[in-house]
Amino acid sequence: MDISCAFATSSDTPSHVQTAEALGYRRAWLYDSPALYPDVWMILGRCAERTSTIGLGPGVLVPSLRHPMVNAAAIAELVDQAPDRVAVAIGSGFTGRFALGKRPMPWRQVAEYVRCLKALLAGETGEWDGAKIRMLHLPGFGAKRPIELPILIGADGPKGLAVAADLGDGVFSAVLPQPDAVKVTDWRALLCFGTVLDEGEQLTSPRVADAAGPGAVVLYHAAYERGGAAAVDALPGGRGWREAVEAYPEAERHLAIHAGHLVQANPRDEPHVAELIPAASRSAVTGTAEQISQSVTEFAGLGVTELVYQPAGSDIERELRAFAAATGISVW
Repeated sequence: MDISCAFATSSDTPSHVQTAEALGYRRAWLYDSPALYPDVWMILGRCAERTSTIGLGPGVLVPSLRHPMVNAAAIAELVDQAPDRVAVAIGSGFTGRFALGKRPMPWRQVAEYVRCLKALLAGETGEWDGAKIRMLHLPGFGAKRPIELPILIGADGPKGLAVAADLGDGVFSAVLPQPDAVKVTDWRALLCFGTVLDEGEQLTSPRVADAAGPGAVVLYHAAYERGGAAAVDALPGGRGWREAVEAYPEAERHLAIHAGHLVQANPRDEPHVAELIPAASRSAVTGTAEQISQSVTEFAGLGVTELVYQPAGSDIERELRAFAAATGISVW
């Protein structure tokens, strides 16, 4: 299994990716949520300049954020900067759209976008918004076409897996492995959150709350957006969290929910972090180094071929080093 990392894209991400490369991580995926983070392509370009071996890519791109030609041009430049190191993941949008007050895109539209993007990268003529389009870039303006790189589909259900089977080179899922993904592709990446516990450390420690809290509270965000009040109320502290969120006007509620997403618990999240982390740790990679190693083995048994760990909290370097040591790719 490949051990990779992911980042809530920040101005410090190039330095963190440089550390990840030194530690032996296979790939660094950067989030594409412009309401929360800086532009993913700008930061990926900086990462390419500071590294030489680690794989790089956006995970996941949300089609509605950019015209396909914009992403094609960005991919061409990144491939030119980091040849043979680029992969791209594309999905229907979770936070990238929810933070803008929108629901995920229909998978039919995602498929149309991927088809157009692949045609452009192949040097062919595509069609978008009723117009014929083609990459007209001359030498020196990005990688020469055809541009060949893997495109993964950010799929967490049957519709996404169907698009992956039709158009993708792999599946990029979050938290829970997709059992049917083994029927679709040989490349099955799984995004995970959590922290490696120090010797004798408890789940209730302030450091654990700082590092694991941002990933844990996403349970609230996902449950509320996808299942409504009943779903979030079933979680520890869920009702109190929901009542705090619903104190905001409905038209602005998404702003209250997603502030700090996967970076730090926001003021609605903070009162409930301690009681949520034990529940969240069951589906996270939070535990001792031995427990993390066991989790990796279990994920491999479920068909995961690339485990993608997102460090969080105030000491990203510590999280990267501890997880690398726990998974055996580096010595801490």
